[in-house]
Amino acid sequence: MTAFSPLLAELFDIAASSTAMDAALQHAIDIKTKPPGSLGALERVAHRIGRIQQSATPELTRPAMLVFAGDHGVVAAGVSPYPQAVTAQMVLNFLRGGAAINVFCRAGGIEMEVINAGVAADFPAHASLVDIPVARGTQNFVDMPAMTREQLETALAAGAARVVAHASRGTRMIGFGEMGIGNTSAAACLMQRLTGLPLADCVGRGTGVDDAGLARKTAVLERALATHPATGDTPDPLDTLATFGGFEIAMMTGAYLAAAKLGLVIVVDGFISTSALLVAARVAPAVLDYCVFAHASDETGHRAMLDALGAEPLLQLGLRLGEGTGAALAMPLIQAAAAFLREMATFEGAGVSDRE
Repeated sequence: MTAFSPLLAELFDIAASSTAMDAALQHAIDIKTKPPGSLGALERVAHRIGRIQQSATPELTRPAMLVFAGDHGVVAAGVSPYPQAVTAQMVLNFLRGGAAINVFCRAGGIEMEVINAGVAADFPAHASLVDIPVARGTQNFVDMPAMTREQLETALAAGAARVVAHASRGTRMIGFGEMGIGNTSAAACLMQRLTGLPLADCVGRGTGVDDAGLARKTAVLERALATHPATGDTPDPLDTLATFGGFEIAMMTGAYLAAAKLGLVIVVDGFISTSALLVAARVAPAVLDYCVFAHASDETGHRAMLDALGAEPLLQLGLRLGEGTGAALAMPLIQAAAAFLREMATFEGAGVSDRE
């Protein structure tokens, strides 16, 4: 793919998080009133947060969840048991506050925004809706690329802009969710092409296809991959995204890059959200320095995708809903990790004897 605009090229230029405070952060964790390592994964998370913010007293203010929605032309090939109309119906459910992600965001004190990235429907104005569709769904990637280069650039920039807007309001921790019938098919193709794993290891049941439906879905995706053969040993991640992605996945990719660029703590959700991160990490590997992985989904392929990214998920809850639900559930734990680093007493400060 040829060069992007200067604005997007700058977005792709992400610095690795500084290791300058690593020793001091580990010392700050170790002198808390607890046996070393006794807070398990929370100690690892606290260290990462401290490194991102370069502070032993990190603050994760105004946590936010951005839920991107888009439709997929590949649904016409029969990859999902649900009709495409469900995407728009679920967006309306989000706006009414009735979905799982709404419930979890309310419970966790998380700001929630719904972004129409490319749903094949119109929506009434709503305070929680950012209505910026690139188009009314992507093309059917079995026959042609899902989106054009111009549409890809528009989606990347739009996703980045939403993160900038939230950071300007004080957000220091952010997560990304999604809604889009057919998007597990898009994510499976992205995963296969960018990891080189067998397609069977990437394709899952999505919204719950039966065995016959899974076989049909796999056959459709095999045809799609054959229609758009890989060129070279390392496929271009943005070409791959334009070929197989959805507008919600493309906007999430831009959002990941912008969040890392701004030094936010990024909470990564499940299979679809991680596929967008996979693209972002192939463009700018340092984006991973800013990520905390919420959970390992039950969707086929997610664990292998996490392994490809060298990720250690916090939770294993058997989730496969998407929407950002796993990230929303993990955010209070991540807040707790930051809080213990910031507030927990030291042995000396509490007058407690340390180990001899």
